[in-house]
Amino acid sequence: MDNRYFSDKLVEWYKLNKRDLPWRETRDPYKVWLSEIILQQTRVNQGMPYYLRFLETFPTIEALASATEHQVLRLWQGLGYYTRARNLHKCAKVVVSRHGGRFPDNFKSLLELPGVGEYTAAAIASFSFKEPVAVVDGNVFRVLARIFGIENEINSPEGKKVFTTLANSLISKKFPDFHNQAIMEFGAVYCVPKNPPCTTCHFQSACFAAQRDLQSELPRKVKPKVSRKRYFYYFVIQRSKSLLMRKREEKDIWHGLYDFHVVERTRPVKSEKLLEEFKDVQFSIDEVEISHRYKHILTHQIIFAKFVLIKTEKFRLPKDGNLKFYTFEKIYDLPKPVLITRFLSDYKNFYS
Repeated sequence: MDNRYFSDKLVEWYKLNKRDLPWRETRDPYKVWLSEIILQQTRVNQGMPYYLRFLETFPTIEALASATEHQVLRLWQGLGYYTRARNLHKCAKVVVSRHGGRFPDNFKSLLELPGVGEYTAAAIASFSFKEPVAVVDGNVFRVLARIFGIENEINSPEGKKVFTTLANSLISKKFPDFHNQAIMEFGAVYCVPKNPPCTTCHFQSACFAAQRDLQSELPRKVKPKVSRKRYFYYFVIQRSKSLLMRKREEKDIWHGLYDFHVVERTRPVKSEKLLEEFKDVQFSIDEVEISHRYKHILTHQIIFAKFVLIKTEKFRLPKDGNLKFYTFEKIYDLPKPVLITRFLSDYKNFYS
């Protein structure tokens, strides 16, 4: 297929069918970067409110750089993958301190920023500065694999190289911004994973997958690793109108977020034995309740959690100096994992 034909047809389709999204109405690299970081591993309908709240709270990169990590994590709460939020904050500080608040205007220099990989650098470079460098994400993998019949696995080093080389050979040198937006949008809303409308597609007659009925087979992926199972037993201690919480400092999931005193086990523990797990703490129980089991899925991990809710007025803190009592009002403002937020919402009648 002629490269020019491919790009022209994509852009033609895009101009007629594109969604009205706020970050498409600007070339401001701050707004482009913010949208791309938020939308990594996040659907548009979920990420949109976060994008708008971040812009309202931090209208400039200087405002974001001046914020505390606590403020950034609290605003990010619910999006998951909190390393993205920390890198977002770190990158803002670097752009302000080293670049005078202006993003570098080329792909190579953008790659040197914290948390900016090839995809994000390509998006900023092409959308804001019209540099002809291709974006390659899940949607682009799918479009290219199906139309051009690429059977390399998209999550293998060799496969990524093959797809990136092809994508860069196809990109319009004159309108790289429209080309990149078009191929991403085409994969997101038309050449979708399941049941794409191939009979009305511009590329049907030339599409490798459509001609061979291989839409469900392409793109190919290396099988993912088996998810690790973890069993968390949280102890929610209420004293008056405060709950005992801690900031997670260990090198593990949810670093910098707040949860409760937790005992982790490699296998499930019977409910009647849960209180025996909470050692080294002296307290008298006025009221106790054990929650239902929660299931929380992360990348390569599945968390199974139960919460032991205890009301007490006589309590001696355990040796963990990171545990502190926080009022209900203060807890609302703390950055917390989604699992903890779910629990607090489900059991608010107990601790209110």
